[in-house]
Amino acid sequence: MKYRQDRQGNAISILGFGCMRFPQSMGKIDMAETEKEIMAAIKSGVNYFDTAYVYPGSEAALGEILYKNQAREKVYIATKLPHYLVRNPGSMEKIFSEELKRLKTDYVDYYLMHMLSDIGAWERLKALGVIEWLEEKKKSGAIRQVGFSYHGNTEMFCRLADAYDWDFCQIQYNYMDEHSQAGRRGLCYAHEKGLPVIIMEPLRGGKLVKRLPEEAKKIFAQYAISHTPAQWAFRWLWSQKEVTCVLSGMNSMEMLMDNIETASSVEIGEIGPGEETMLQNVVKAINAKMKVRCTGCGYCMPCPQHVDIPGTFASYNRRYAEGKFWGLVDYAMCTAMRSTSTAASNCIGCGKCEKHCPQQIEIRKELKNAAGELEGPLYKGVRKIVEKFKLF
Repeated sequence: MKYRQDRQGNAISILGFGCMRFPQSMGKIDMAETEKEIMAAIKSGVNYFDTAYVYPGSEAALGEILYKNQAREKVYIATKLPHYLVRNPGSMEKIFSEELKRLKTDYVDYYLMHMLSDIGAWERLKALGVIEWLEEKKKSGAIRQVGFSYHGNTEMFCRLADAYDWDFCQIQYNYMDEHSQAGRRGLCYAHEKGLPVIIMEPLRGGKLVKRLPEEAKKIFAQYAISHTPAQWAFRWLWSQKEVTCVLSGMNSMEMLMDNIETASSVEIGEIGPGEETMLQNVVKAINAKMKVRCTGCGYCMPCPQHVDIPGTFASYNRRYAEGKFWGLVDYAMCTAMRSTSTAASNCIGCGKCEKHCPQQIEIRKELKNAAGELEGPLYKGVRKIVEKFKLF
């Protein structure tokens, strides 16, 4: 296993164990299989375990296994505060206390503001006293380091990175999202600020392994260097010095061992021009079904009506490349779960965006198409809940 350092000089395994998708049996976490995998991971040098308050059964399962095997001091635990469930200052303490109880520990190594969506969400937490609460927890040692996880565009990510003296951050990043979500620019921005960056969705929910088009599979198979699609995805990430740790939701021993082998042999800078070109061709093959040729450059932003144009088109394309469900999930994340809606339907047709688009996309037309397909009853229901309960 290889390691990279956090801000306090701790050695973090470059492969992190994502605890959202533990093995299941009869609709419940298979504790015997989960224990085998967690202990095998620890034995192989994995020391970063990422869970969350809202992952069903995850914190309790992880806590029980570490306690049973006296392994708490061998690992770093990352868990999260669901800011959208915080209603008053007491909520933070109540949630955190429950998390410590579930995890059978008296401290958390890495504590994230879960899915911090925009500056408005952070300002709301600040008004409830989150900074004072976090400082007290850090002073007592109950929380060692504070960060945030994020889904959204680059500009907002950079603003959030500047909004507080964070110890680390977590973003969605992979070779498909190089220029969307926080993207490479956000990754480098965080790194330049001295923030370790934890990567989630390295395989885009399995898309970069299980649902590759045949043309993409051929490109991998014909390349001079032989790696599986999953290995290529991880190697591309670990080749970048700005990446601290990559999370993988490993729910089989085979997947765990394969990832450990890759993490033990990868080198910073190993992905050269030839490999980059090959992966760009894979992206083109995947994007062949895309509806809009948006590259996520962001030149169309900001929109006077707050429309997240790159985020909308990324979700719209994903809806066609990967299915309705993933498209809707992405779209809800980047437009509905915000203190201010960034939905495509906010567009008033001013055309300001089209003047700056290097791809000459008919943005107003495509936003209307995207809204028609993505803003159905389920999406509108999510947005109403967010507005009614002021979740974000």
